[in-house]
Amino acid sequence: MGEEDAEHFYNPLKIKGKGGFKATSFIYALLALENMGFVANMVSLVIYFSYRLCFDVAPAANTLTNLMGSTFLLSILGGFISDTYINRFKTCLIFGTIEVVACAMMTYQAHNPNLLPKEPCSKAVTGLEGGMGFYFYSSLCLLAVGVGGVRGALPALGADQFDARDPKEAKGLASYFNWLMLSTVSGALLGVTVIVWVATNPNNKNWWIGFLITTTGAFLGYTCLAFGSPFYRIQVPGGSPLVRIAEVIVVATKNRGLSPPESHSELYEINEKDAEFAEAKIAHTEQFRWLDKAAILPENTDPRQWKVCTVTQVEEVKVLTRMLPIIGSTIIMNTCMAQLQTFSVEQGYIMNPHLGSFKVPAASIPAIPLLFMVILIPIYDRVFVPFVRKLTGHPFGITQLQRVGVGLVLSALSMAAAALIEVKRKHYSLNNPSKSISLFWLSFQYGIFGIADMFTLVGLLEFFYKEAPAGMKALSTSFTWISLSFGYFLSSIFVEVINSVTQKITPSRQGWLHGKLLDYNNLNLFYWFLSILSVLNFFNYLYWANWYKYKKDDKLIKATTDEAAAPQSMSGVPFLKAAAAGEDVSKASENGGGATPGAAEVSKEGN
Repeated sequence: MGEEDAEHFYNPLKIKGKGGFKATSFIYALLALENMGFVANMVSLVIYFSYRLCFDVAPAANTLTNLMGSTFLLSILGGFISDTYINRFKTCLIFGTIEVVACAMMTYQAHNPNLLPKEPCSKAVTGLEGGMGFYFYSSLCLLAVGVGGVRGALPALGADQFDARDPKEAKGLASYFNWLMLSTVSGALLGVTVIVWVATNPNNKNWWIGFLITTTGAFLGYTCLAFGSPFYRIQVPGGSPLVRIAEVIVVATKNRGLSPPESHSELYEINEKDAEFAEAKIAHTEQFRWLDKAAILPENTDPRQWKVCTVTQVEEVKVLTRMLPIIGSTIIMNTCMAQLQTFSVEQGYIMNPHLGSFKVPAASIPAIPLLFMVILIPIYDRVFVPFVRKLTGHPFGITQLQRVGVGLVLSALSMAAAALIEVKRKHYSLNNPSKSISLFWLSFQYGIFGIADMFTLVGLLEFFYKEAPAGMKALSTSFTWISLSFGYFLSSIFVEVINSVTQKITPSRQGWLHGKLLDYNNLNLFYWFLSILSVLNFFNYLYWANWYKYKKDDKLIKATTDEAAAPQSMSGVPFLKAAAAGEDVSKASENGGGATPGAAEVSKEGN
């Protein structure tokens, strides 16, 4: 890494009055207000598509999953821009404005009869056409761009308010992700109750009011984010991470004929006396040894860009490469989540929705697991984590990959519960059409998956942020949303492929998920398929989680000071073993002579 890049990295020295939970409180407010509408749309738009826009069952489900998939895929755009060109705060405001405009467009369409199909729906359609269709899909595209861009930058903006190298702030970082999740589910709980009820009652006539509340909530949320600007620690973008990655691959390819040195200490790295700013160096690892050739300085060659890379730069590429199997092995879980936002909602729409005299909207059933999560997240953060931290010494209680593994197991159980409940629902509906079972039977599959999501989503955000190289924090955090995106797209593929295959092999010549009537479908078999696939995927995940080698931060360097002594990282701990870490090593400053606090206080932390 050259001197010209050093200035772009986060300065660990504290800025008085900035950062910490004071700064993240504005981010929590945004998350609650924005997710209030976003999650309400996630769980109810399939009804809007089916009963107001006259889509058939499969096209309605696929339109929603494609929208969600595109939204989360575009998070990588927000992450890339905030790491490269514009700081995370400005990135959130720009994409947030696009989101508000998209929500306003959806509100206008839902209120304007000229932009909607005539009621009642005369036939099932797969999409809208003409000007009506152009307006509809334009608003969805803008929504995907706006929401996705914010998702790519916002979690990292909040995490930047804590210095993971300070033992005290490292604990704050652990809590940050839990409270981020709590803010999200609190807003979502309000959305799936109030907004969904307003939009769907009576008889799906008030969708425009629901979208209007969504628009207002998003606008207020981004206003709160803007008010917090005096309190944020802003990380300056540090150049394109894609260029850094490409440089390592190109140089390693050019040096493929060179013999590797006997010791990795002979590989090229910036000397601390040549650097002007503190920089977290990454220790050498033995995986992907062919990339090490990028850090070999050929004879009679000056060390400059595209000629040689530092060990740290090579290790950045290794870290990102090691993350790929983790991303891949969490996709199936997100495919399962897509069913709870599509087919499970359609199940609920034909079940008994009454709680006494009150009619509960089918899309409001996720309120049950969300309520559990609102209760469980503070307990997890304030009781479970401190207790387990004493046993493991890990600042997060358990490792991020352990947390993800728990979620994957629960997602398989959720799909099994969904299959059993669909069998019960279908049996009652066919044998006694006048008396359907209660909508609240769906709370089992939603409840189990809600807890799974609490473990996995937060675990992935923590994992990708902490493991990411310093200049790729937002881009790496967006990998969490990439997994979600692929899960939604895979759901659309599964629906199409399974419908096509079962249409050819079943005696009735009808697919498992054909038509509008779930009573004559085999949705339960689709759920069993996902449950079995989730079990197989969990064993795949175990392999990659044990294979993964956590990043080891070498030491902080500063040219104007002597080298600060830092203990060796103990972060390379296998998935199934208790993690070591997280002790205060502030006494390292005693060994560092005149080193500044920012360089001397290096925590011995595991990931």
